[in-house]
Amino acid sequence: MKQIPMTVRGAEKLRKELEFLKNIRRPEIIAAIAEAREHGDLKENAEYHAAREQQGFCEGRIQEIEAKLSHAQVIDVTKMKNEGRVIFGATVTVFNVTTNEDQIYRIVGDDEADIKENLISVNSPIARGLIGKTMDDVAVITTPGGEVEYEILKVEYI
Repeated sequence: MKQIPMTVRGAEKLRKELEFLKNIRRPEIIAAIAEAREHGDLKENAEYHAAREQQGFCEGRIQEIEAKLSHAQVIDVTKMKNEGRVIFGATVTVFNVTTNEDQIYRIVGDDEADIKENLISVNSPIARGLIGKTMDDVAVITTPGGEVEYEILKVEYI
């Protein structure tokens, strides 16, 4: 399996979720299964089957997170010399020429992406168009709605 780029924040978020699943959620599910078993006949015990299903989802997520973390290439941009170039993990302030609005994006790994928090995937069209550019450059990005021009106002490694 290839390396998965991830920011320090993204790796920490996954570690916290893993800790929660292993130390809190897993024991809760085991207790629910034990309690449901005490109700008798397992064939028609909906609580038991629901708890077993939850257990399957929980264990699957634990394995998924462990696999991601084992193949993660954690990149800490705060330790890099800021040369003003847009790179993975950088926070970029851009001016959308089409809408006349400033927007701030942080370029993150696929698993960390959340457009509501302005975290965009390194594989998104916007990020691919911005990477490698520097302040005052203009990036023309092809989107499903057409071409959009972004002028790069600021690049931060925070």
